[in-house]
Amino acid sequence: MAATVAATAVLGVSTAQASANPVVDTLVNGILSVTPLCQGTDDELIIACSELEKLTPYVPLMLNLNPKGTYLVVLGAGLTEDGKIRPVLEERLEAALRTAQRFPESPIVVTGGVPRNGITEAQAMKEWLVARGIPADRIIEEPRSTSTVENARFTNQVLLERGAAGAVLVTNRDHLRRAMINFRQAVDARIPIAGIVAE
Repeated sequence: MAATVAATAVLGVSTAQASANPVVDTLVNGILSVTPLCQGTDDELIIACSELEKLTPYVPLMLNLNPKGTYLVVLGAGLTEDGKIRPVLEERLEAALRTAQRFPESPIVVTGGVPRNGITEAQAMKEWLVARGIPADRIIEEPRSTSTVENARFTNQVLLERGAAGAVLVTNRDHLRRAMINFRQAVDARIPIAGIVAE
């Protein structure tokens, strides 16, 4: 609670100020995604700042400002027993596809292990995107993770090795806030992390 009060006071925003205006929401979220207070190494402040953000399907500012250096990160969800994509994962992929088409310079990371019928979530996601016109060489697979914390840890290595300037997570509304917290903790204030709600 103290961290939320501190973050609200320093940034001058609160969840009560969430607006119906996409421009305002995008600007506020953009400020929160690059503010050292929110992207620092203090877990309590990372959580507090993440809770202040309004989760939206709108494109974060960093994609408009630096599409080539900003990576889209699509988080996996369990496949069916025969290795097919479930509806919840298809929602994430559809949101990622729309964003990838709008920002064709942005690299894409698909993250998720847990193989079913010999297919990892990352592999299934890559195949889905390629089948819809995204070049295979634009997509990086992270096929080892078995949880959101591992998505963050293993994807952080990919982002570090490739010199990413920032990352935009694509996942469902009920997963996004937790994912942003996990990724912000994993990158240890090196790069900003933002998110897009899959709807």
